[in-house]
Amino acid sequence: MLIPQQLLEVDTLTRLIEDFVTRDGTDNGDETPLETRVLRVRRALDKGEAVIVFDPESEQCQLAMKRDVPRDWLP
Repeated sequence: MLIPQQLLEVDTLTRLIEDFVTRDGTDNGDETPLETRVLRVRRALDKGEAVIVFDPESEQCQLAMKRDVPRDWLP
């Protein structure tokens, strides 16, 4: 299930993005400041290139590139 970013509180969205960009394996030696990485993800969400996916079974929320999400999940 996709969650529109506008439904999340600003702080909640920020924490979700920060968790995503600081997760093990996401930096690949990238020395880019956290704020810049968060801004990149926000832009991808704003452009519709990234989406927020919620799994009701596990009750987990994560970010994904739109191209990686099954087409039947998209509006």
